[in-house]
Amino acid sequence: MPSLFESFTIKGLQVKNRIVMSPMCQYLANGDGTITDWHFVHYGARAAGGVGLIIVEASGVENRGRITDRDIGLYSDEHIPGLQRLVDYCHTFGSKVGIQLAHAGRKSEVVEEANVAPSAIPFSEKYRTPHELTTDEIQKIVEAFGQAARRAVAAGFDTVEIHGAHGYLIHEFLSPYSNRRTDEYGGSQANRMRFAMDVIRRVKREIPEDMPLLMRVSASEYEAAGYTPDEMAEMVKQFKEAGVDMMDVSSGGNYPIPPTHYPGYQVKFADQVRRAAELPVIAVGRLDSPQLAEEVVRNQRADLVAVGRGLLRDPHWAKSAAVALGNDLEMPGVYKMGY
Repeated sequence: MPSLFESFTIKGLQVKNRIVMSPMCQYLANGDGTITDWHFVHYGARAAGGVGLIIVEASGVENRGRITDRDIGLYSDEHIPGLQRLVDYCHTFGSKVGIQLAHAGRKSEVVEEANVAPSAIPFSEKYRTPHELTTDEIQKIVEAFGQAARRAVAAGFDTVEIHGAHGYLIHEFLSPYSNRRTDEYGGSQANRMRFAMDVIRRVKREIPEDMPLLMRVSASEYEAAGYTPDEMAEMVKQFKEAGVDMMDVSSGGNYPIPPTHYPGYQVKFADQVRRAAELPVIAVGRLDSPQLAEEVVRNQRADLVAVGRGLLRDPHWAKSAAVALGNDLEMPGVYKMGY
């Protein structure tokens, strides 16, 4: 029976424990998308704190694909050196590092660029009406995902994650709530999946054979006009066939009213995807309790557990969890004296 502090291997990636730092935007990058000293402190502290896999925050594959103009970008080779130094630094503490490739779509607030979407439907009355993408423009974004994956490999990341959740561009295409197209990228579920499938296949061409490809999805939209968890489980089977090796299962984000949050509220979706697609999954969503995180892994409801707010509060959450659960976790230098 697996446990939270047991190692996990998928393809050529081995992580020392099953704790994942969930990708969380910091909104503290330079205006050109390059990282700052903040990112070295932020991610370095969690690596020193014992996290097995750190997933760097959503990084725009285009400038207009960033959520704000203070988000990380991966749309230029100029972004590579800073990220490479960050990855190398986190590696010194034994953490593995991934990066989330993202396009914000209609939720982008980058002021100097128009936001884009599958259909000209704003996210809410507070957002701009997006430009409806042409098929040629869609293919250029697919290529942008591929080039971002190439840069991630050049920077030394151990894995990449495609962001297909939380109401951003890929999610917007997947959902009948936000995708009202009548061409090959809209209408049927297969057509609505086409953009995501194109992105997956393009990214796969750029990453090594032994590098696992992750994908984050929103399993439920909490909206009757959207897709259902059962429909997402079926879509995940197709994503698996296209080349995704592990799913990061979240929910919501494409509808202005958020769901009610409570500890473990999304674990049922991770469990459903894991069983339906027979694919390793990461569970996420208020899993700050070490005991709850351990239960999720031990009962095989998910293979890894992503912690967000808990790691914002405590960079050494992994060590605190180890103490709470009676496990040992190596710490750098004199930090051992604190435990």
